[in-house]
Amino acid sequence: MSIIEKSSLKFLKDLSKNNNREWFAENKPRYEAMHENLQGFAAALMQEMQKHDNIVEKSPKKTLFRIYRDVRFSKDKSPYKTHMGGSMDRDTPWLRGGYYFGIQPGGQSMMGAGFWNPNKEDLKLIREQISSDPDRLRKILKSKKFKDHFGQLEGEQLKTCPKGFDKEDPAVDLLRYKQFLTYVKYKDSEVTDKGFLKQLVKDYKAVRPFFDYMSDILTHDLNGEPMYK
Repeated sequence: MSIIEKSSLKFLKDLSKNNNREWFAENKPRYEAMHENLQGFAAALMQEMQKHDNIVEKSPKKTLFRIYRDVRFSKDKSPYKTHMGGSMDRDTPWLRGGYYFGIQPGGQSMMGAGFWNPNKEDLKLIREQISSDPDRLRKILKSKKFKDHFGQLEGEQLKTCPKGFDKEDPAVDLLRYKQFLTYVKYKDSEVTDKGFLKQLVKDYKAVRPFFDYMSDILTHDLNGEPMYK
């Protein structure tokens, strides 16, 4: 079950054109088949990832996000997502960062990895560490592996220098980040190819130097002393 079936993409494509409860109920067996397919893929992906990283153990079903949308505070009352996604977290406080994959027809499938919403304390420490020594991060972002896979660091940014930091800081372009993310998008033909699992793992591995750096600065203070026993 390490291959994403074309029928899984087809279901999501049809759902985007028929996003209502009546159609979904009539096509529930197709949804269940897709969900089973993606659970199998998630299980195979986690098994491969655990060969080179310490991943939190959880069931394939819990790896996947629900297809049902929370429409309570949304103007869009469509009841279902038209994509399926899953995530994996790194284990222990010493290993930071998370992995994500999303399956969506039309060339919108993707992998993502990084720090979606760092808490206030972590974000402050990240910025302090970057300001103290920006060259370490710049070296990673300018590396051939990082640029070949991801192009550049992504994520929401402030328009100005964050409060408490010098607007003349040479690293102000990095300090403005509120999120620290990497993305790769895939064509439908890539997603259903038998080599997609291998490619996804390869792209995740390319994030590791960035994750190693972020894990280091988030587990040590500015004097280099470890923050955990």
